[in-house]
Amino acid sequence: MAEHHTAEEVEQQFLVAMGPQLGALFYRLWNECVWLHWRWSEYLILYGTKAESVELLNKAAPSFFRVVQDSLWETVLLHICRMTDPTESTRRPNLTLQALPPLVATEIRPRVESLVQQALDRCTFARDWRNRRIAHRDLALALGQSALPLVSASRQSVRAALESIVSTLNAVDDHYRNANTAYDAVPPAGNAEALLYVLQDGLDAEAERERALRRQFGEESPTQRGSKP
Repeated sequence: MAEHHTAEEVEQQFLVAMGPQLGALFYRLWNECVWLHWRWSEYLILYGTKAESVELLNKAAPSFFRVVQDSLWETVLLHICRMTDPTESTRRPNLTLQALPPLVATEIRPRVESLVQQALDRCTFARDWRNRRIAHRDLALALGQSALPLVSASRQSVRAALESIVSTLNAVDDHYRNANTAYDAVPPAGNAEALLYVLQDGLDAEAERERALRRQFGEESPTQRGSKP
């Protein structure tokens, strides 16, 4: 049976292995990465796994689920940016991968610096979207007057960004705890897949009610029958 730990117990493991300053920072980055992967998992379940799922959402509430799609996509990009932001913004410290290199052991610092830089490179697309479309709306871009289009963003580029963030965190974790985290291994209970089942049951029930009404009133529905002159 898998061993379960409370959030406090997990944090304590990092504090003991890495020390109070690095351990506290790393635990919170680790937690942010877990939430980032959960959000991405929800997006993929709804929109990136099966065409049938998209068809189901469009049958149930197409306008609403378009809003959900855009919101989840933008949330993931914003989360990627936050995890790779500079160490300070307007003189306020940030929780970011870029804070790791000065705190890690000297023997792994060059590798961590290289992995952080790789993460920054792979997350460039998300930062462009945040700066010119999500957090701010670039006027020239909105009016179609910008000669510089948004950097291309795709599911593949998101996956590459997530892989680079995970590689950075796991390099540090491996050195101090001889451990790695499979951040995308276990989705949370009650995720988007449960919603799909509920929607399918609802649509099936609605179809059955329509069939029952047709059997009761003939081939025409009550609405169609009442609309005849």
